[in-house]
Amino acid sequence: MDSAAIDWIDRYVGHLSHERRLSPETCKHYRRDLVALADYCDEIGAKRWTALDSGHLRAWSAAGHRRGLSSKSIQRRLSAARSFFRYLAREGELRNNPADAVSAPKGGKRLPGSLDADRMARLLDIRGDGAIVDRDRAMLELFYSSGLRLSELANLDLGDVDHDDRTVRVTGKGGKERIVPVGRKALAALKAWRRSRASMADVDEPALFVSRRGSRIKPRSVQARVDYWARRQGIDTRVHPHLFRHSFATHLLESSHDLRGVQELLGHANISTTQVYTHLDFQHLAQIYDQTHPRARRKNKA
Repeated sequence: MDSAAIDWIDRYVGHLSHERRLSPETCKHYRRDLVALADYCDEIGAKRWTALDSGHLRAWSAAGHRRGLSSKSIQRRLSAARSFFRYLAREGELRNNPADAVSAPKGGKRLPGSLDADRMARLLDIRGDGAIVDRDRAMLELFYSSGLRLSELANLDLGDVDHDDRTVRVTGKGGKERIVPVGRKALAALKAWRRSRASMADVDEPALFVSRRGSRIKPRSVQARVDYWARRQGIDTRVHPHLFRHSFATHLLESSHDLRGVQELLGHANISTTQVYTHLDFQHLAQIYDQTHPRARRKNKA
């Protein structure tokens, strides 16, 4: 594919970053998928984006499937291509979107994993002293207390936590802000970390959580610390930052049954995204039904 065609990928990723304000991680994924499409164009001898049609995209998807890509990965690739071609059409580079007529393969819907309350309590029972321990305890408590995404936690600044109001201001996907409550134990951990933070942070560093170097902690470092504490606490499941978010949503729904409220706390644009967390234990649901439904309640024996 010629350089002019490749330049459109850079322009599009710039559009995603500056106009749509998508995260650097999301932009990186879009670029990777579109570069894969450009590589496929080289394989078939297509020099320009205008040379592609729906048949080419179906063949690209099939080739990915043969190479072992999951249905979810192929769906993501086609979504990136569809959005990219829509942008090209808007800019007058294309007349039609060749991806519109291509259906992505349907994969099984995988429910998010979560830790039960007992294992979560064990994971968060972090003992020890020192700035690193204080920081890690505060990060893990905040993950579970407020259901934050990894990028949201890493991007927090000192002024985002309101200790008096017991809330945290979070900038989510698309630059959307939301205010989320912070639990009692997370607030206590954050206060302890703020006292220790001065021994680690650079003087002018605004980030709430910092690395040993004194600058804002990287998402990869947060992931590594989560993994470290999961192994240290003897958790028998692979633990990653998003697992705290899954557990937060699941436990909150089990207690409140307020899907809309959990949607707001998670910052989901569509409630269909939140509905994946409604996989409550059937026996728990059956018990609630027996206790509350007028036709299910048993009369007390005389």
